[in-house]
Amino acid sequence: MAKKAKLILVINPGNTSTKVAVYDGAAPRWVESIKHTDEELARFNDINAQKDFREELIYEFLGKKGIALSDIQAVAARGGLLKPLASGTYVVNPAMIADLIEARQGSHASNLAAQIGYSIAQKLRIACYIVDPVSVDEAEPLARYSGHRLFSRVMLTHALNMKAVAKRFCREKKLNYRKITLLVIHLGTGNSLSIHKDGRMIDAVNPAEEGAFSADRSGGLPTLQVARYICENNLPYKTFEKAVFGSGGLFSYLGSKDFLKIKDKYLAGDRETVEVVQAMAYQVAKEAGGLSTVVDGRVDAILITGGIAFNEFFVELIRQRIQFIAPLHVYPGEDEMQALAEGVERVLAGEETAKTY
Repeated sequence: MAKKAKLILVINPGNTSTKVAVYDGAAPRWVESIKHTDEELARFNDINAQKDFREELIYEFLGKKGIALSDIQAVAARGGLLKPLASGTYVVNPAMIADLIEARQGSHASNLAAQIGYSIAQKLRIACYIVDPVSVDEAEPLARYSGHRLFSRVMLTHALNMKAVAKRFCREKKLNYRKITLLVIHLGTGNSLSIHKDGRMIDAVNPAEEGAFSADRSGGLPTLQVARYICENNLPYKTFEKAVFGSGGLFSYLGSKDFLKIKDKYLAGDRETVEVVQAMAYQVAKEAGGLSTVVDGRVDAILITGGIAFNEFFVELIRQRIQFIAPLHVYPGEDEMQALAEGVERVLAGEETAKTY
């Protein structure tokens, strides 16, 4: 008699799609990205209102694939904008759901993941987990200083992918993640950088409000110029937020955030495109150099990951400036679905204990 399948349902909502997958342990069976049109989403007042709509689409996906709900043993959801947390896998509970619904740390489509996952899990009487949310914060005390008592640096990064790539590198090289120092660079819609020492991400660059500009985010900006601009134009907070997070970075300079189109113009030699792209690489490299000083320059390896890492010419622009720090390894893409499944599988296998929110 064949052994009954025990599957992990993985949920990762984005602004225009819901990625859903079913894993058998850490091995993918089905992975799909359900696209949402502007018209479909326009009828909802806010992100939270989309929950039931997206949840129903997940049930439809499971039905089309012939997956029995009774075969699902756990749900893995992407962690949304939560309070600062240590790295790890967390059991989703009512307190977490309340924080996500209220969007205390900010509103984003990823806030729906645990809401949907928890709803499904409750119906199936199983557990729902999140793994390394964007709010992973293992920073040292000195890293928290902003430069003014009224403000503190906030660690919001692509922690899930950066942690997963760091651990993958260590597995491949037969190294102990808890006994090595890595500089990890995530190149995507936002450019996150982090320094990992002895198993902890002790400092990072939050692409929402500091560091290098990226596809649609401005990164760090000249403070006094910004303050003057807001005051002189009487801008509401949300208006300015959209200008620097969503309409900043490459988009503000070139009118596009599609890196494939930008790449074509770069390789064709368009003067403005070449200079802006080189400026982004310059800023990423400068941030990497700055992070290396946190560990006195003693970095064992540099890892570059994220969707833009598929573009060898851009990686090379960065490599030229930082290769003196440590050997550089490239892991293109951001396999968040795999990282989520692996995190939950470690808990189910007893290799890791789930944390409580």
